[in-house]
Amino acid sequence: MSFSITGKTAIVTGGANGVGLAIGRHFADAGANVMFADMDEKRLAEELGEQADDSNIRFFAGDLREKLTIANLLSATIDAFDQVDILINGARQVISSDPLDPEDDSVRSLLNQNLMPALRLSQLVAKRMIKQAGDDEEDVAGSIINLSSIAARRTHPDLMAYSVSTAALDQMTRSLAVALAPNRIRVNSIALGSVMSASLQSTLKENRDFRDDIEKHTPLARIAAPTELTETAQFLASDAAGFITGQILTIDGGRTLLDPVAAPAH
Repeated sequence: MSFSITGKTAIVTGGANGVGLAIGRHFADAGANVMFADMDEKRLAEELGEQADDSNIRFFAGDLREKLTIANLLSATIDAFDQVDILINGARQVISSDPLDPEDDSVRSLLNQNLMPALRLSQLVAKRMIKQAGDDEEDVAGSIINLSSIAARRTHPDLMAYSVSTAALDQMTRSLAVALAPNRIRVNSIALGSVMSASLQSTLKENRDFRDDIEKHTPLARIAAPTELTETAQFLASDAAGFITGQILTIDGGRTLLDPVAAPAH
């Protein structure tokens, strides 16, 4: 069975840069219709403006922490492509936090940023997938893929808030997988190690030693390019993964095989 997603429609959040942009472009090249969503309208226009509107690519700018924005994103996707078959919850933020500071609000902030939009969008998109699904019980009605992190199961004090939010995202993946299985909607997660995202690029500019630290604690001794995640996402989105749901697939260059507590999982 091939990994074909030709003719399917995908929403990709976090689509203005990094992994989200790479997955969205790969899906479009593979024949899918793609709605790229992000808060950064300027970056979306810079990256996709020349391709949008007259092709299988569209983009949507808005703050997905707002329920109305999520509803508008789905409406824009249906208006453009008539359906939605794949959801990539790729929007995520990484910030440092102090686990001993009672005034530090980063846990709540990252739950609101990394978890709640993914949950609300998944719930709304799932309703649409159920509505448009056919009667053939062997057909997959849809695929939801969450981009998580190995930080969910690593311990680094400065990244407590990020770790909590990604651990919650993994548990959301499992819970939705069970809840949506009767509706033939699969839900999986990709737990990323160090990938050259926009946030990591910014961190590396500020801290030149950080790259060496990451590479030292990664058996493959490098940082992944965003394009190295794209075919994995396509596999999970395709019918070839039709019996896979509720799984957390780790892509980290072997990072989690080692056990140094002091090594940040970014």
